Amino acid sequence: MAPGATGREGPAPDRSGRQESPEERADRRWSDLLQEVRVAQTGSQVLFGFLLSVVFMPRFAQLEQFDRNLYVVTVVLGALATGSLAAPVSYHRLFAGRRLKPELVDAAARLVAIGLVLLALTIGSALLLLLREALDGAPAALITAAVMAYFVCCWLFLPVIQLRRHYGRGERRKGRGRRPPAD
Repeated sequence: MAPGATGREGPAPDRSGRQESPEERADRRWSDLLQEVRVAQTGSQVLFGFLLSVVFMPRFAQLEQFDRNLYVVTVVLGALATGSLAAPVSYHRLFAGRRLKPELVDAAARLVAIGLVLLALTIGSALLLLLREALDGAPAALITAAVMAYFVCCWLFLPVIQLRRHYGRGERRKGRGRRPPAD
């Protein structure tokens, strides 16, 4: 054995350049995912709780049928968003102790992504409902469309552009266009 060698090799670096085992990577990704969920889940739960109370307000009875239907759609979207963002807890309970952490993280990440889309749709429909009551006519739809476009820009386009900038530098020119790590 060479001087200073321990007789065992350390974990191989993954594509992100980290020195971690698959188990360590899954633990890190799970921790990161939980931090993300805490932010989104809190907003989802507060919005959903508020939406549940609206139907009991005296003014609700005066809403037009379109607005009542929009309210129902908004509440259902809010329930689905809350369910999707809380689902990682259930997955964790069912997967715990079965040595399936990478599978848990992948499944939970997909549910969080779905939950974020549902949350954006909930916010958009709630905004439309509110603005239809506050404004007359087309401005409500136009403002809602602008806000939703902003969400798409901030939540999707800007991150994708940043990823392309980061992973597009020199990699494709050298013929080594690699896919980014799944973190």
